[in-house]
Amino acid sequence: MGRPTQDVDVFTIQDRRSHGKARPWVARWRVEGQQRTKSFRTRVEADRYRSLLTHAVTTGERFDPATGEPASWSRVAEDLVVPRWAQRWVAEQWPEWQPRTRRSAIEALTRFLPLVVREGAPRPPATLRTYLAAMLDPEQEVNDADEAPRWLERNALRLSELDKQTLAAVDLRLGIGDNGKPLAASTANRRRKIAKGCVRRAVQLDLLAADPWPPEPKGRASRKIHRKRQRIDVRTLPDPATMVRILDAIVTHQPGSRTYQQMTAVVYYAGLRPSEVVMLRRRSLRLPADGSWGRIDVTEADIDFDTPGEPKTGPRSVPIPPVLVGQLQAWVSTHDLAGDDLLFRTRTGGRPTTSNWGRAWHRALDTVGAPSWRIYDCRHAAATTWLASGAPLGEVARRLGHSVDTLVTTYVGALTGDEDLTNERIAAVLEGATRQAGTRAA
Repeated sequence: MGRPTQDVDVFTIQDRRSHGKARPWVARWRVEGQQRTKSFRTRVEADRYRSLLTHAVTTGERFDPATGEPASWSRVAEDLVVPRWAQRWVAEQWPEWQPRTRRSAIEALTRFLPLVVREGAPRPPATLRTYLAAMLDPEQEVNDADEAPRWLERNALRLSELDKQTLAAVDLRLGIGDNGKPLAASTANRRRKIAKGCVRRAVQLDLLAADPWPPEPKGRASRKIHRKRQRIDVRTLPDPATMVRILDAIVTHQPGSRTYQQMTAVVYYAGLRPSEVVMLRRRSLRLPADGSWGRIDVTEADIDFDTPGEPKTGPRSVPIPPVLVGQLQAWVSTHDLAGDDLLFRTRTGGRPTTSNWGRAWHRALDTVGAPSWRIYDCRHAAATTWLASGAPLGEVARRLGHSVDTLVTTYVGALTGDEDLTNERIAAVLEGATRQAGTRAA
């Protein structure tokens, strides 16, 4: 597929919120010198539409001079082959997907699409999956000389040819690996979920009259599997005094040791996950100069080696104690945070590696004679410290990005010391009620 012979240009999204428009986000493009625009309520909708336009240009679609849009969009009744529909669906979803989701979706579709072919189709070329991965990715060029597109053109089913019997067989095969053995349930379910999403989007857009994907077979467990949550033995975690000693011991003659010390301090004093620490930026910090509590807005996490994405349980805002506020103020004042303003970088501008962080951490543990804890145990230690202080469960759960149920189940041992305090508080309320009742009787 090459670029179209037409002169088509797609421009950046225009923001017209200052004009008070109900649809302030404007997609702009030009076909044969004629300007075209389409307005949307949200930036996401506009980005999605622009992505579809760009993909149409890249794949060589012809634009209709009358509508200004790709001609295929006007032919709703056009019966697309399934790979072409999957390509369009991925382009539609691309702006909203995280990098990890994009890779997962493309991998699942490269397994799904070779299965929706005509009965008796010849063996596919060895390059088919590689070709499909490139074809589905809006940011990649495809090799027109490859044998795979010709094989798909001859053998791929059209959307109208999808029926329950065909997809029941596909559903079954999605759970089988290349070696003929059943896949792990998580892998099989992920591939099925992506494939079903692709087909069901065609139903939503009336390209299919009804959902052809058959219901889940009764033999496959449909109930939610309740995994046993790991309970943390709080008796084995470092107490606050031990954590201070470990943090001090991280610093050595190595220049990078102070970076790992500060990163570890954020894990402990703020309860952040290590993946959230490596993506902290200067703009995420609120550091008052009066020695009071500050705050970290946790909005990013490392989802794939230096690739930012949303934190595991969503964004949150975490108060941080004065001791950490002071450390971060000193850190910011002594480091040049220009550019992407990430707090923690190596001397060469790269990301501090997990392996080097781990070595610095374990070297400090050896220095103070502590057990072989993990860096993640600093987060557990933070949780148990907060709970032991009498902090409300809901507030501790919010700071960690947990539900209260998860918090109580995971850190149940940290709550056992509250019995006497709870008894005292309940007794005080009951005694007060008794005295009040006696006064009224008198």
